[in-house]
Amino acid sequence: MKYVILMHSNPRPWGHPTSNFLPEYQSLPAGERERLGADFDALLQDLSERGELVGSQALGDPRDARLFRWEGGRRKVTDGPYAETVEHFAGFFLIDVADQARAEEVAARFSGPGETVELRPLAG
Repeated sequence: MKYVILMHSNPRPWGHPTSNFLPEYQSLPAGERERLGADFDALLQDLSERGELVGSQALGDPRDARLFRWEGGRRKVTDGPYAETVEHFAGFFLIDVADQARAEEVAARFSGPGETVELRPLAG
């Protein structure tokens, strides 16, 4: 079963890994930040060795986004992201796992201080 793990974040300034730019992460002791980084690297290694990591990609600064809408019978292009959002889509990981329980186990390990992780199955 394929799932996408969507990473949401709102660092200022924008940068990757986004956690390095979040106050919640920056306030942790150096040893804790190092442990979290090592845990994340181990997770990616484990997913790769199991053949569960299909792909991933970080996204650029949301200030460079463009929104395409249909308004008043015409297309309208505006600068993005949505102004009303608190978090921005920072990147994604595509995984292929045995079942939803495994997908939830993996997604839980992606979450970190100041970030939101969304797990969504692919359609079809």
